[in-house]
Amino acid sequence: MKKRQVVLRSGRSSSTSSLVVRYGECQKNHAASIGGHAVDGCREFMASGMEGTTRALTCAACGCHRNFHRKEVETEVVCEYTPPNS
Repeated sequence: MKKRQVVLRSGRSSSTSSLVVRYGECQKNHAASIGGHAVDGCREFMASGMEGTTRALTCAACGCHRNFHRKEVETEVVCEYTPPNS
């Protein structure tokens, strides 16, 4: 699971956005070459290696590349606003 934080500041208001990316079930069609549809049943991506290596992009459970797994993105935005003094 990756987490990224972006901070935007403009004038008297600031906004913080957190982005969490998770990879769900494998959607690779193993029967595509014969015109069918069959998936392997892998329910969640588990990296085969450490972050930053090429093995981190391969699933330990099914052996497929991470791109075959359904991507789930959760975003949380927190805004703070300070009204200007009149």
